[in-house]
Amino acid sequence: MLKLFSRLNVYKCVWLAGLSVFFFASYNFANWLSSQREDVTSLFFSWEYSIPLWSWTIIPYWSIDLMYGLAILLTSSWQSLKNLGLRLLTAQVICITCFLIFPLKFYFERPALDGFLGLMFDILMGFDKPFNQAPSLHITLLVILWQFYVQYFKGLGRYILHFWCFLIALSVLTTWQHHFFDIPTGLWVGCFSLWLWPDNMTTPLKHRPLTKNYIWAMIYFCLCLLSFTIAIYISGWALWLLWLAGAWLLIATNYLLFGASGLQKQQNGHFKLAVYLLYLPFFAIMWLNSRLWTIKHPTDDLIIDEVYLGRIPSSKTLNQNHFISVVDLCAELPIGFFNGNYKLIPVLDMTPLSQQECQQAAQAIEYYRQQGKLLVCCALGYSRSATAVIAWLLWTKRANTLQQAIGIVKEQRNSIVISSQQQLILSNWLVNFKDEIAIC
Repeated sequence: MLKLFSRLNVYKCVWLAGLSVFFFASYNFANWLSSQREDVTSLFFSWEYSIPLWSWTIIPYWSIDLMYGLAILLTSSWQSLKNLGLRLLTAQVICITCFLIFPLKFYFERPALDGFLGLMFDILMGFDKPFNQAPSLHITLLVILWQFYVQYFKGLGRYILHFWCFLIALSVLTTWQHHFFDIPTGLWVGCFSLWLWPDNMTTPLKHRPLTKNYIWAMIYFCLCLLSFTIAIYISGWALWLLWLAGAWLLIATNYLLFGASGLQKQQNGHFKLAVYLLYLPFFAIMWLNSRLWTIKHPTDDLIIDEVYLGRIPSSKTLNQNHFISVVDLCAELPIGFFNGNYKLIPVLDMTPLSQQECQQAAQAIEYYRQQGKLLVCCALGYSRSATAVIAWLLWTKRANTLQQAIGIVKEQRNSIVISSQQQLILSNWLVNFKDEIAIC
């Protein structure tokens, strides 16, 4: 145990030294290179002239350096050290790349300051010239460190941590180090780093879905390009569309590379805060879409034997209908707060269930049905969840043929849509299932 502890400490020192050298070398290089260029501009809004210079906020501004080094030393295992190190490294690489490709300069000129606080500003400006603006590396690192430290505090200590981190976020403006545009872009990169190296989950880089949906990947990539073009062309408040463009790009990547795991929906039906923020525009659009498409239809319909089929439920729906269990096929929307039995089988929208997912869904439905009233849901309750119920009808022999199973479901919820591709998968799965029975 002592040997393992000592080895972990060595790894901590190596990570700390490596990240520190890389941080100062890359940051200073980007800063110096931008200072040599004549085409560096500034990006800010007119209302930013009203932002005050609060010299005392240089203290929380500087404190992130201490938080950075201490976080690495506080890691309790090799996995947590690796996750934190990779997040910090990813953030640094992305931000420095942006500084080099799209250099920006802070526009306002800070007046001379006296005393101890003035000295702290002078030391800062000794290596941090008014470049390296967007995305704010300060905000990016804060997001990562904030998420790391929150696990060490409870009660009052956690409120103090939140307050201090808020002061650090505010200080990038009130020390006149960054313009507002740098903050949401820094927030996005920080959330992306957390998404890329998640806690208690495998990184999306290691996921390889069985099927790749090139059509929807291209559709979302085109939406990304459209949002990005409008944001850059119009500028101003249209720059918020960059957030939407980033969400579209991630969704396109999920359809092409990562599958449903790229959305990182948790086994309680919710998403972590970083994932919420990263995908927020997409989540909002998908939620609105689910409500508009089902506005004239029941939220759920009884199919047979206490098995209901419907859209992703709100807390109100769950409570009013007294569901005991939920089998959820939706990867892109959270379920309402629910204290009953919950099973997640995430499938991307407009993507057919694989044979393995059909089998998994059928078994889950049969298991939870025996415990009481069950809701099988997806975003609309028209396709993914309907396929799951059809698979269950076939698996439990409540239907003898695929068309009979579809007919049973359609009779109760006539808006369901089962594509020809999905029907083929179900047919092949049914053949394989019967073959297994014959062998047994």
